[in-house]
Amino acid sequence: MSNAASGLFDAQAPRPLADRLRPKSLDEVVGQDHLLAPDGPIGRMLRQKRLASLILWGPPGTGKTTIARLLAAHVGLAFEPLSAVFAGVAELRKVFDRAKDRRHGGQGTLLFIDEIHRFNRAQQDGFLPYVEDGTVTLVGATTENPSFELNGALLSRCQVAVLKRLDDAALDALLARAERVSGHPLPLEAEARQVLKAMADGDGRYLLNLVEELCLLPADTKPLDAQALARAVGQRAPLYDRNREEHFNLISALHKSVRGSDPDAALYWLARMLAGGEEPRYIARRMVRMAVEDVGLAEPDALPQALAAWETYERLGSPEGELALAQCVLFLAAAPKSNAAYSAFGAASAAARETGSLMPPRHILNAPTRMMRELGYGKGYAYDHDAEDAFSGQNYFPEGMERRKFYRPSERGFEAELSARLQRFAALRAARQDKS
Repeated sequence: MSNAASGLFDAQAPRPLADRLRPKSLDEVVGQDHLLAPDGPIGRMLRQKRLASLILWGPPGTGKTTIARLLAAHVGLAFEPLSAVFAGVAELRKVFDRAKDRRHGGQGTLLFIDEIHRFNRAQQDGFLPYVEDGTVTLVGATTENPSFELNGALLSRCQVAVLKRLDDAALDALLARAERVSGHPLPLEAEARQVLKAMADGDGRYLLNLVEELCLLPADTKPLDAQALARAVGQRAPLYDRNREEHFNLISALHKSVRGSDPDAALYWLARMLAGGEEPRYIARRMVRMAVEDVGLAEPDALPQALAAWETYERLGSPEGELALAQCVLFLAAAPKSNAAYSAFGAASAAARETGSLMPPRHILNAPTRMMRELGYGKGYAYDHDAEDAFSGQNYFPEGMERRKFYRPSERGFEAELSARLQRFAALRAARQDKS
């Protein structure tokens, strides 16, 4: 069967609502005014009647494919769509050959690659000469961070446009369009309408798929409340991939909320990660890091609490053990904060690298053999417990290295007490060194 024959009845084939409501012009695209408005980066290009190669980076259902198709129409380029999931080298060669032929005839080509991050490095390199010489204008779409997933050489030839997840206003606009097409309002109470938008999670395509389910309900259906809506359309799993950028974004949000002493925000990000299927042991390990890196000796119980939460999870598993993680997150977020130990160790490590292999002073070396005693090992060592206040004030840095101060405790929590102790030791050390 020819392509023409196979398309005879395309117009009669059922089409999803999301496809039927696909914008016909860039003015109809919702939620991306920061890019498409006259003063946005893409809007400025179009005002200048040009189009650079682009990487459209954003969550699912934010209009990447639609924008690419409309850009091609707006600037008069032939639209060649490919999916990196299905296309290979052979398909790319055919596209490039067609683009060359069009170029000879005076027409350009917009090559749209969906899921461009799925092409390997060699395939990405294969675009470069055709992008470089203008055979194609490349528009790639990706849900993954381009700086991680795309070649630097390819990125240097493209502008990255970041699409936003659709906000309430954009989702409301889509719902209004859907109601105009269907000819009647959705059978939803006001609260359920808000829940419907929350379920879409910024994904316009998913929202319209939910609307399509609602349109299949009997015409005499009474307006649904939030619970009835959930039963009618089901629940959506949160967008979360433990191996991708979202994983790092959320653990960063959790860690920084704890560091910023915001228990409520920290609890929210913990819940988001667990709801998305994150491995709780990964979170437990990170909480141990928070305890030593951000709480430190301002609250010495932070580390035992983190270890206890981890062990409790190991013993109870999910979901009961997750409460121990939540309790620990609250403890860490509410604890006084100090990175003094973290900073001190970093400074000491740098000093150790700078000073190389300096020997400890001989008076603090053990002398298990006669030769070592004759060489002065251990000579003049003052046993601190025999000294006043159990503090001798001797020098413990290498000979020839000036004394350095690495640990500078904060005045928060337990470190305030440590600070007072160390000031007292410093005064005693100075007084006893003056006597010697």
